Amino acid sequence: MDNYLTAKQKFRRRISNMKILRDIFLVSVGIIIAGFGLKGFLLPNGFIDGGVTGISLLTQILTGVSLSYLIILINLPFMILGYFQFGLRFAVKSFIAIIGLALALHFIEYPIITEDKLLISVFGGFFLGAGIGLAVRGGAVLDGTEVLAIYLGRKSGLTIGDLILMFNIVIFSTAAYFLSIEVALYSILTYLAASRTVDFIIEGVEEYIGVTIVSVHFEEIRKMITEELGRGVTIYSGRRGFGKQGDSSTETDIIYSVITRLEISRMQTEIQKIDINAFIVMNSVKDLKGGMIKKRRLH
Repeated sequence: MDNYLTAKQKFRRRISNMKILRDIFLVSVGIIIAGFGLKGFLLPNGFIDGGVTGISLLTQILTGVSLSYLIILINLPFMILGYFQFGLRFAVKSFIAIIGLALALHFIEYPIITEDKLLISVFGGFFLGAGIGLAVRGGAVLDGTEVLAIYLGRKSGLTIGDLILMFNIVIFSTAAYFLSIEVALYSILTYLAASRTVDFIIEGVEEYIGVTIVSVHFEEIRKMITEELGRGVTIYSGRRGFGKQGDSSTETDIIYSVITRLEISRMQTEIQKIDINAFIVMNSVKDLKGGMIKKRRLH
């Protein structure tokens, strides 16, 4: 029994270490790629994006203050809000990632690729979106807009997409006034390219994901979800219809829970620690009400 527990602890540590290395790799690559999109395309040509990144770019163009400093300063209030929404670990990871992006912008000499406005808009948005998406896959954010949108969405009842759209309307209207309508229109194209790339990288734009889990260790998984992740669960009584050994009619409990897309990676890791053969099905959830979704924590 002692050997079994020791082996199980080692197995869990190995999965945790692999998850940490994977997150570091994804966030690091995301920082480099996002920096390339900003310094190689958008910044030298006076184009902006949506969200906090767009506010930082617009402020840099109007004031001349270094984008490296603005990225940190403007994102700071959103990271504080992220602490209350998602927890300390998420806020720290995201703030470190944002500092990493600021350092990349300050020290890395990215080449200026093109002066063609259409290419700048499309590929600047593509590389920026790819970097943001990879960072999200690593459990962090490089732009605090979504954190604020989630918070206000809870208070107002509006969807995350509606709130982000309203933020960006204000940003691009400001760009049209201070810069030019042409720059604002190209910047909208940049935003569309970036947002579609983010959607592709993180596989979906929905805020909520419904997770169905079938495992012989359902009780241990249930405790992990409720106690460690702080999520509610629903238990269904079911029967196994077919297994590795052929037909099976054994009874089993089926776990259903709803999480945010930013929590997918951690939940999968924690389930693997308990049962590497667990059967997991994930579905997009358009909207919901009640339950234990209001307070979100990321680790």
